[in-house]
Amino acid sequence: MTPLAAVPGGRFRAALFDLDGTLVDTAPDLAAAANRMLAELGRGALAEEIIRDYVGKGVANLVRRCIEATGGGSEADRQSALEAFERHYSAGIADRSRPYPGVIDGLVVLEKAGIAMGCVTNKAQRFTEPLLELTGLRRFFRVVVSGDTVARKKPHGDPMLHAAAKLGTTPAETLVIGDSLNDVLSARAAGCPVVVVSYGYREGLSVEELGADAVVASVEAAARSITMCA
Repeated sequence: MTPLAAVPGGRFRAALFDLDGTLVDTAPDLAAAANRMLAELGRGALAEEIIRDYVGKGVANLVRRCIEATGGGSEADRQSALEAFERHYSAGIADRSRPYPGVIDGLVVLEKAGIAMGCVTNKAQRFTEPLLELTGLRRFFRVVVSGDTVARKKPHGDPMLHAAAKLGTTPAETLVIGDSLNDVLSARAAGCPVVVVSYGYREGLSVEELGADAVVASVEAAARSITMCA
């Protein structure tokens, strides 16, 4: 794995984290909500492993892909499915979702080092805030940018730029830590250096295909490298 010392800039005052697949393994609850939605619509269930590859571009995209995978449907079908999914997901948003190993330890390291932190996700605010609270992560973040905070979501650069501005840092000194191509493209568009974790949700791509500046084994590993470079 490429060391963070090799990342352009190398010295960081802030870190922006993706949520699903980077901080928290949310696939079990997303899959459960999706399958309850499909059952309500009279469709067959999908394996959790399949639904994992649908995560990362927002709920509407996940629902659309579930509908396409179970026979397709009209715009009205997709809208009904979205409403059902959101209802089921809200009811069980953190039943089985847990922070990945090393996440809390890593955030504590950055907190003690005085590194400003933000969470940038395509998940809507009404899901983001409860999930962060229920998993014990909300207290670490000075700013949370959800999918409906600014006009354009990732892969546009706007969410990263908004978060960096709120933290009072420039893009060059703000490291993005994510797990998907969406995160890498958003960071690149904003002018932020970006690393990806070796796990997470990549829509079937290999970690090498994401084109990040480095790959890290965990949030804790990234945090310790960041503080060593500071």
